[in-house]
Amino acid sequence: MDFELTEEQELIRSTVREFAETVLAPRAREMDEKAEFPWEEIKKMAEQGYLGAQIPKEYGGSELDTVSYAILIEEISRVVCGIGLTLQIHNSACAQPIAQYGTEEQKEKFLPRLAKGEIIGAFALTEPGAGSDAQSIRTTAVPDGDEYVLNGSKIFITSGPVAGVALVFAATPTSEEEKRKPISAFLVEKGTPGFTAGPKEDKMGMRAAVNSELIFDNCRIPKENLLGKEGDGFRIAMATLDSARIGASAQAVGLAQAAFEEALKYSMEREQFNRPIAKFQAIQFMLAEMATQIESARLLTYRAAFLKDKGVRFTKEVAMAKLYSSKICTQVVSNAVQIHGGYGYMKDYPVERYYRDAKVLEIYEGTSEVQRMVIANQLLKS
Repeated sequence: MDFELTEEQELIRSTVREFAETVLAPRAREMDEKAEFPWEEIKKMAEQGYLGAQIPKEYGGSELDTVSYAILIEEISRVVCGIGLTLQIHNSACAQPIAQYGTEEQKEKFLPRLAKGEIIGAFALTEPGAGSDAQSIRTTAVPDGDEYVLNGSKIFITSGPVAGVALVFAATPTSEEEKRKPISAFLVEKGTPGFTAGPKEDKMGMRAAVNSELIFDNCRIPKENLLGKEGDGFRIAMATLDSARIGASAQAVGLAQAAFEEALKYSMEREQFNRPIAKFQAIQFMLAEMATQIESARLLTYRAAFLKDKGVRFTKEVAMAKLYSSKICTQVVSNAVQIHGGYGYMKDYPVERYYRDAKVLEIYEGTSEVQRMVIANQLLKS
C-alpha cells in the first residue's frame, strides 16, 4: 500500500497551484462579484492543457491519470471553486463520455476543439421535474427520417449560456404505455435551430461558473449525434456521474483546504486578551478537527480516483468520497467563518465567499441523500 504521489503528480500539483495563485487568485473576488464567465482565464487554462485533462492525447488532450486529474481540480478549486466546477464538467461530464462512448467521427469532431477550449462542454440531465429521479425526464427525442426532434428543457446547467456542445439526455419512447421510457444521449451543438439557452441564473455561490436553462423547441439534430446506442442514455448518465463525482469531491477538498488555510493564518494573527487566538484551546481543537476532516476527504477522493485508474468499479467508493467531502467542506468553511468572527461575515475576507460556494457541493452531482442511497444499494449487493 503506497500513499505517496508520483514525482509527476507532485509536479502537477505544484505547477497547477502556481498557475492558480498567479493567474486566478488576483481576480477571484471580481469573478464572484461580476458572475461572468471568465473567458480570459479559461483560455489560459486551455493553453496549459487543463481543458483536455481527460481527453486522449491522439485528440489533442493531456490524458491525465485520474489521481492527477483530481489534484488538478482540487488545486484550481482551492483558489476559485467556480472555475473548478466549470473545468470538471467540461472534462468529466462532456469530454470523457464522448471519448468513452463516441464514434470515431464524434471524437474527431468534438474532442480536439474541447481540448483547445474552442468550445466549452456541458452536461444536461436535470429538469424542473426530474432532479434526483433522473429516469423521470420529460424531454423527448423522436426519430424523424435522418434526424431526431428534441422537445423539452433542462435546468441549472453549468456552462449552459456558453456551451459549444451539450451532452443532452432525452426519452426515446417506443410506446405511449411505457412508465419508464428508454433514455438516450445526444450531442447538441450551439447554434442548432430550436436550441436556446435561458438567462444566466443569479446564484448564491459558485458565481465564477455560469448556469442557465436549456430549451429545445422542435430542435432537429442529425442521427449521427446520438451518443452510444438508442436506449443507452441512462447507463451513460450514471457512469458519467460516477466519474464526475471524483471531480466534485476534489472540488470540496480544495475549497475546504482554502478555508482551513485562511482560518489558520487568521488565528495566528488575530489577538484577543493579549495573545493570538490560536493559543486558545477552543480554536486549536477546531483547527485540529478541520485538518483531520480534510485529510480524510482527500484520501477518500484519491482512493476513488485510484480505483478508476485500475479499471475496477468505484461506484460505492466515489459516492462515499462525494458524500463525506461535501459534508466536511460545509463544516470546515463554517468553522473558518466562526474563527474569523464578525470579519468572516464581511466580503473583505475570502471565507465569506467560500461559505457561499460550499453548500451546493452537497447538492449537485447527486445530493447527499442520493449518495447514501447509492452506498446502501452497493452494500446490499455485496
